[in-house]
Amino acid sequence: MIADSVRLALPAEAGGIAALQRRGWTQTLPAGVVDEVLASVDLATMTASWEQAILRPPLAQLRVLVAIGDDRLVGFAAVGPSDDPDAEAGEDALVAEFVVDPQAQRRGHGSRLLHACIDTLRADAFVRATWWVNALDDPLRRFLTEAGWAADGAHTEVAISDGGPSLKLVRLHTAIA
Repeated sequence: MIADSVRLALPAEAGGIAALQRRGWTQTLPAGVVDEVLASVDLATMTASWEQAILRPPLAQLRVLVAIGDDRLVGFAAVGPSDDPDAEAGEDALVAEFVVDPQAQRRGHGSRLLHACIDTLRADAFVRATWWVNALDDPLRRFLTEAGWAADGAHTEVAISDGGPSLKLVRLHTAIA
Protein backbone atom coordinates (compact mmCIF):
# COMPACT_ATOMS: atom_id res chain seq x y z
CA MET A 1 0.00 0.00 0.00
CA ILE A 2 1.18 3.49 -0.79
CA ALA A 3 0.14 5.96 1.91
CA ASP A 4 -1.90 8.98 0.85
CA SER A 5 -2.97 7.50 -2.46
CA VAL A 6 -6.09 6.42 -4.34
CA ARG A 7 -6.42 3.37 -6.57
CA LEU A 8 -8.92 0.78 -7.78
CA ALA A 9 -10.21 -1.45 -5.00
CA LEU A 10 -9.02 -5.04 -4.63
CA PRO A 11 -11.45 -7.89 -3.88
CA ALA A 12 -9.73 -8.53 -0.54
CA GLU A 13 -10.74 -5.00 0.53
CA ALA A 14 -14.50 -5.63 0.22
CA GLY A 15 -14.86 -6.32 3.96
CA GLY A 16 -13.04 -3.12 4.86
CA ILE A 17 -15.19 -1.15 2.43
CA ALA A 18 -18.39 -2.60 3.92
CA ALA A 19 -17.27 -1.85 7.48
CA LEU A 20 -16.26 1.68 6.52
CA GLN A 21 -19.61 2.23 4.79
CA ARG A 22 -21.46 1.19 7.96
CA ARG A 23 -19.32 3.55 10.08
CA GLY A 24 -19.97 6.32 7.58
CA TRP A 25 -23.72 5.77 7.85
CA THR A 26 -23.58 6.19 11.64
CA GLN A 27 -21.81 9.51 11.17
CA THR A 28 -23.95 11.04 8.42
CA LEU A 29 -27.48 9.64 8.69
CA PRO A 30 -30.12 10.74 11.20
CA ALA A 31 -30.57 8.32 14.14
CA GLY A 32 -33.90 6.82 13.02
CA VAL A 33 -32.70 6.34 9.47
CA VAL A 34 -29.32 4.85 10.40
CA ASP A 35 -30.92 2.31 12.75
CA GLU A 36 -33.25 1.11 9.99
CA VAL A 37 -30.50 1.05 7.35
CA LEU A 38 -28.10 -0.91 9.57
CA ALA A 39 -30.86 -3.38 10.48
CA SER A 40 -31.75 -3.90 6.80
CA VAL A 41 -28.42 -5.46 5.76
CA ASP A 42 -25.64 -7.29 7.58
CA LEU A 43 -21.90 -6.88 7.17
CA ALA A 44 -21.44 -10.25 5.42
CA THR A 45 -24.04 -9.40 2.77
CA MET A 46 -22.50 -5.98 2.24
CA THR A 47 -19.04 -7.52 1.92
CA ALA A 48 -20.30 -9.96 -0.71
CA SER A 49 -21.95 -7.11 -2.64
CA TRP A 50 -18.77 -5.02 -2.64
CA GLU A 51 -16.68 -8.03 -3.70
CA GLN A 52 -19.08 -8.60 -6.60
CA ALA A 53 -18.91 -4.90 -7.58
CA ILE A 54 -15.12 -5.07 -7.62
CA LEU A 55 -14.74 -8.44 -9.38
CA ARG A 56 -17.71 -8.41 -11.76
CA PRO A 57 -19.33 -4.98 -11.88
CA PRO A 58 -22.77 -4.93 -13.49
CA LEU A 59 -21.59 -2.18 -15.87
CA ALA A 60 -18.21 -1.84 -17.53
CA GLN A 61 -17.86 1.77 -16.34
CA LEU A 62 -18.64 1.07 -12.68
CA ARG A 63 -15.50 1.56 -10.60
CA VAL A 64 -14.77 1.16 -6.90
CA LEU A 65 -11.88 3.33 -5.73
CA VAL A 66 -10.12 3.26 -2.37
CA ALA A 67 -8.14 5.89 -0.51
CA ILE A 68 -5.13 4.62 1.42
CA GLY A 69 -3.51 6.44 4.32
CA ASP A 70 -1.04 5.24 6.92
CA ASP A 71 -1.02 1.77 5.31
CA ARG A 72 -4.77 1.27 5.72
CA LEU A 73 -8.04 1.85 3.92
CA VAL A 74 -9.34 5.30 4.89
CA GLY A 75 -11.99 5.92 2.24
CA PHE A 76 -13.77 4.60 -0.80
CA ALA A 77 -16.00 5.70 -3.64
CA ALA A 78 -18.15 4.02 -6.25
CA VAL A 79 -18.64 5.80 -9.58
CA GLY A 80 -20.28 5.00 -12.87
CA PRO A 81 -23.01 5.99 -15.31
CA SER A 82 -25.93 7.93 -13.86
CA ASP A 83 -29.20 6.02 -13.60
CA ASP A 84 -31.29 9.16 -13.08
CA PRO A 85 -34.32 9.35 -15.39
CA ASP A 86 -33.15 12.70 -16.77
CA ALA A 87 -29.55 11.57 -17.35
CA GLU A 88 -27.99 11.69 -20.80
CA ALA A 89 -26.62 8.22 -21.57
CA GLY A 90 -22.87 8.24 -22.06
CA GLU A 91 -22.57 11.82 -20.80
CA ASP A 92 -23.86 11.86 -17.21
CA ALA A 93 -22.04 10.01 -14.46
CA LEU A 94 -22.84 9.45 -10.80
CA VAL A 95 -20.81 9.37 -7.62
CA ALA A 96 -22.91 6.67 -5.99
CA GLU A 97 -20.94 6.20 -2.77
CA PHE A 98 -18.24 8.28 -1.12
CA VAL A 99 -17.00 7.72 2.42
CA VAL A 100 -13.90 8.89 4.26
CA ASP A 101 -13.28 7.33 7.68
CA PRO A 102 -14.21 9.91 10.34
CA GLN A 103 -10.83 9.32 12.03
CA ALA A 104 -8.99 10.13 8.77
CA GLN A 105 -10.89 13.24 7.73
CA ARG A 106 -9.19 16.63 7.29
CA ARG A 107 -5.99 15.03 6.00
CA GLY A 108 -6.53 15.40 2.26
CA HIS A 109 -7.96 11.92 1.65
CA GLY A 110 -11.36 13.26 0.59
CA SER A 111 -9.83 15.68 -1.90
CA ARG A 112 -7.59 12.97 -3.38
CA LEU A 113 -10.53 10.60 -3.62
CA LEU A 114 -12.76 13.24 -5.23
CA HIS A 115 -10.09 14.08 -7.82
CA ALA A 116 -9.64 10.38 -8.59
CA CYS A 117 -13.41 10.01 -9.06
CA ILE A 118 -13.48 12.87 -11.55
CA ASP A 119 -10.35 11.65 -13.36
CA THR A 120 -11.87 8.16 -13.64
CA LEU A 121 -15.19 9.46 -14.97
CA ARG A 122 -13.43 11.79 -17.41
CA ALA A 123 -11.33 8.86 -18.69
CA ASP A 124 -14.61 7.03 -19.37
CA ALA A 125 -15.68 10.04 -21.52
CA PHE A 126 -18.39 11.39 -19.22
CA VAL A 127 -18.92 15.16 -19.38
CA ARG A 128 -21.00 15.75 -16.22
CA ALA A 129 -21.12 14.17 -12.79
CA THR A 130 -23.99 14.13 -10.33
CA TRP A 131 -24.16 13.23 -6.66
CA TRP A 132 -27.19 12.70 -4.42
CA VAL A 133 -26.34 14.22 -1.03
CA ASN A 134 -28.16 14.02 2.29
CA ALA A 135 -29.83 17.43 2.58
CA LEU A 136 -28.71 17.64 6.22
CA ASP A 137 -25.04 16.76 5.56
CA ASP A 138 -23.72 20.33 5.62
CA PRO A 139 -20.02 19.34 5.83
CA LEU A 140 -20.24 17.22 2.66
CA ARG A 141 -22.26 19.84 0.79
CA ARG A 142 -19.73 22.53 1.79
CA PHE A 143 -16.83 20.28 0.70
CA LEU A 144 -18.46 19.75 -2.69
CA THR A 145 -19.52 23.35 -3.32
CA GLU A 146 -15.99 24.52 -2.47
CA ALA A 147 -14.79 22.02 -5.11
CA GLY A 148 -17.09 23.54 -7.75
CA TRP A 149 -20.23 21.44 -7.42
CA ALA A 150 -23.66 23.11 -7.30
CA ALA A 151 -27.26 22.09 -6.66
CA ASP A 152 -29.18 21.50 -9.89
CA GLY A 153 -32.66 21.78 -8.36
CA ALA A 154 -33.42 18.05 -8.22
CA HIS A 155 -34.41 16.56 -4.88
CA THR A 156 -36.02 13.38 -3.58
CA GLU A 157 -36.97 11.61 -0.40
CA VAL A 158 -36.09 7.94 0.22
CA ALA A 159 -37.06 5.42 2.90
CA ILE A 160 -36.07 1.84 3.61
CA SER A 161 -39.63 0.77 4.42
CA ASP A 162 -43.14 2.09 3.97
CA GLY A 163 -43.93 4.39 6.87
CA GLY A 164 -40.34 4.27 8.10
CA PRO A 165 -38.11 7.29 8.59
CA SER A 166 -37.08 9.00 5.37
CA LEU A 167 -34.05 10.87 4.15
CA LYS A 168 -34.18 13.98 2.01
CA LEU A 169 -31.59 14.14 -0.76
CA VAL A 170 -30.51 16.98 -3.03
CA ARG A 171 -28.62 16.48 -6.27
CA LEU A 172 -25.38 18.33 -6.95
CA HIS A 173 -23.64 18.41 -10.32
CA THR A 174 -20.43 19.54 -11.95
CA ALA A 175 -18.94 19.64 -15.43
CA ILE A 176 -15.99 17.28 -15.87
CA ALA A 177 -15.20 17.54 -19.58
